[in-house]
Amino acid sequence: MPEHKISQRKTLHAAFAAKVDAVLAALEAEGALPAGSPRANVAVEPPRDPSHGDLATNAAMVLAKHAATNPRALAEKVVAHLERDPDIESAEIAGPGFINLRLSDAVWRDELAAIAELGADYGRSTLGTGTRVNIEYVSANPTGPMHMGHCRGAVVGDALAALLEFAGHEVVREYYVNDAGGQVDVLARSVHLRYREALGEDIGAIPEGLYPGDYLKPVGETLAAELGDTYRDAPEGEWLPEFRARAVAAMMDLIKTDLALLGIHHDVFASEAELQRAGKPAQAEAWLRQHDLVYDGILEAPKGKTPEDWEPVELPLFRSTKFGDDQDRPIRKSDGSWTYFGADLAYHMQKAESADALIDIWGADHAGTVKRIKAAVAALSEGAKEERGGKPIPFDVKLVQMVQLLRGGEPVKMSKRSGTFVTLADVVQEVGKDVVRFTMLTRKPEAQMEFDFAKVVEASKDNPVFYVQYAHARISSTLRKGAAEGVSPSADAVARLGDEELALVKQAAQFPRMVEAAAQAREPHRVAFFLYDLAAAFHAYWNLGNDTPAKRFIVAQDAELSGARLFLAAQIGQVVRNGLALLGVEAVEEM
Repeated sequence: MPEHKISQRKTLHAAFAAKVDAVLAALEAEGALPAGSPRANVAVEPPRDPSHGDLATNAAMVLAKHAATNPRALAEKVVAHLERDPDIESAEIAGPGFINLRLSDAVWRDELAAIAELGADYGRSTLGTGTRVNIEYVSANPTGPMHMGHCRGAVVGDALAALLEFAGHEVVREYYVNDAGGQVDVLARSVHLRYREALGEDIGAIPEGLYPGDYLKPVGETLAAELGDTYRDAPEGEWLPEFRARAVAAMMDLIKTDLALLGIHHDVFASEAELQRAGKPAQAEAWLRQHDLVYDGILEAPKGKTPEDWEPVELPLFRSTKFGDDQDRPIRKSDGSWTYFGADLAYHMQKAESADALIDIWGADHAGTVKRIKAAVAALSEGAKEERGGKPIPFDVKLVQMVQLLRGGEPVKMSKRSGTFVTLADVVQEVGKDVVRFTMLTRKPEAQMEFDFAKVVEASKDNPVFYVQYAHARISSTLRKGAAEGVSPSADAVARLGDEELALVKQAAQFPRMVEAAAQAREPHRVAFFLYDLAAAFHAYWNLGNDTPAKRFIVAQDAELSGARLFLAAQIGQVVRNGLALLGVEAVEEM
């Protein structure tokens, strides 16, 4: 694994949180605060309104009652200590007892130096050290090429994996291959039809219920070349197993190729068929029965009008109501085969054996399944507490809404190749990987999204991916221009930077804190939001130079100031690159 530089100094926000904590400890020593005052809810963070200062703390609000005083009185004592710190320019009490801090310019110049020192590792964290997280995403049925319905979840999962790794976690990227269901038999029959077509048979229109896409033609042709006419007229029972295996393998090759177009590669491909052959569902059932979490019972009749063919049947039921579900769930069907839930339960049990936390990225159409799977993992977690030193297995499901494809505001027609949908490969080929990936992260995954081919390639402020990449391209162009004029970035002259330049540093310095917050919340879209705001701040400063030459990055006749501003530009560019890397998007040098 590559070695990373992680600063021994605390992040800026953590450093000032430690300073506030030290003040509270001093107040305890003085008797102004009772010993052991609970500080868990004390926060040090940027205020919502930047005009209030650089940081704010609620320490006096949280601890006043414990200290048997009013918040403002306690805040005065805290402020008296904080004002002695040379890194704090001012500490002011606001409202009922909040404390706003303004940091010295030296703090921001030091942060600029830290960005330069750490480079690509600026913002990297040890937050998740020692925690192995399994992220399962995409997991599309292996019945055809990737389509845009899969794209958003794929990008969200992949960006989340990169984010968690950057925050110190060990991450396993997993794809669950649903190769044991009836849809795989349909795939095999569809391939057999294309196999017969490749042998010269006129198959006519594709029968209802089979997959019609042209993507199956090459599979049929390959099988015809290898097997000849051996299975053309053979009974289904003779060819189905082999055609099923060959078809799934071909589709997974196709899916992996499509995912690679987006820069997505998984570590593990877990097969549902192998899971069942290994007896994992039966092992899960036995374990759950041992812990009285599965019992034999009869399901309630369906709500509303009972179907004529419904009969009460005794089935093995998982006690999901014990964990918040609205009814217990069958893990086997009446014929003894596993239900989707039974197989999924065993699959999550398998994942939990080698991970400290589980995350699933699902389409919003699976929302109804969330409660029961969470119940299952809660059960497995409860049973595994002893083995894990009493620690439960954290499990999170992220639901991702579908994307509506538009072209100039009009719905996009389906792909001829797929037969039923727009392929991911077609979209990436038209607009590029970076546009697709960044756009998928410009909204929260649970929010509806439109992907308009015209708008996502627009060169305007309204197009986030262009706006962010243009900021980086502008920085690169400025650095090239400086080099051509014999001016290099200089850290020695950063004292020349004024309030407007340091405001850019303050914006960039939010990156390490944002990374940790986004990782904890499992929300990679926060990175895209941050980058847009940073790009906006950079463009705003750049535009000052359009009217006032003295505000430009390269100032005629002032090499020292130019060097300082180029150093600032280089570090803003570094933070943009670091953020784009988490999203899997290239930081372009020119546009």
